[in-house]
Amino acid sequence: MKLSMAAKKSREAYIFILPAFIYLLVVCGYPFLYNIDLSFKNLNVKNFSNGESMFVGLENYKALFADPTFRLVFKNTVVFTLACLAIQFTIGFLFAMFFSKKFTLAGPIRGLVLVGYMMPMSVTALLGKNLFLLDGGVINDLLMKLHLVSSPVDWLVNGSTALGAVIAVNCWVGIPFNMLLLTSGLTGISDDIYEGASIDGATSFQRFLYITLPLMKPAMLSVLMLGFIYTFKAFDLMFIMTAGGPFNSTDVLGTYAYSRAFTQYEFSQGSTIAIILFICLFCVGLFYLKLLGKEED
Repeated sequence: MKLSMAAKKSREAYIFILPAFIYLLVVCGYPFLYNIDLSFKNLNVKNFSNGESMFVGLENYKALFADPTFRLVFKNTVVFTLACLAIQFTIGFLFAMFFSKKFTLAGPIRGLVLVGYMMPMSVTALLGKNLFLLDGGVINDLLMKLHLVSSPVDWLVNGSTALGAVIAVNCWVGIPFNMLLLTSGLTGISDDIYEGASIDGATSFQRFLYITLPLMKPAMLSVLMLGFIYTFKAFDLMFIMTAGGPFNSTDVLGTYAYSRAFTQYEFSQGSTIAIILFICLFCVGLFYLKLLGKEED
């Protein structure tokens, strides 16, 4: 029996995506499942060679949540994420409002602002590390000239300032990203709506409060969601700038998982941290989809 044209096209479509599906299954699916399996075992450098990793159930998870260092790292991750989101979104939204206006050199200036976002994160991290150097760092030099500090500050070695320095560098990258997406949302709002509101006597603040914010809500949710994911799973910035130090003050879940697995050779512990990181992001993703569904309804 001959296949219908629709069924034939459907089969051809599945055959077309099959290589990509197999690739993702091997490169992403297998490591993910293996990582889950490792989190329920006790695999470390002592038993790695003989493969005698013992099943321990939820003991890795219990040990982590009872570990003060892990609690500090989790706290760092939350503080880093929320601080970056608040700063990036606020300044990015202000920039988006500014660049949505038509004025001379708007394009070139916006392009200059985007330079930080276009640079590789490894380059940004090295640049940030040099900016905050104790001797010869631009930040200390500027603060000294402005007489805001009496002596150079060791930003990346002092536990009370290291996380703030990393947050500042990450915001420099994230602000253009927020600005770009929010500008796209702003340009999608018709000028006719604003003109009609102006005719009705609405002030600039009222137009912002009752037109811009409600119509920008889907775009703002998307920006916050993407920003949370990118920031919560941060790794390369901390790894290059501070390597998680001093004394875990800039360690986040990504760097701590790497440290436990490939520095301390506690492979199961590292896998467990990675799974906790995934669960956190998965829950945030479900929350976002729920909000999105309410918006569509």
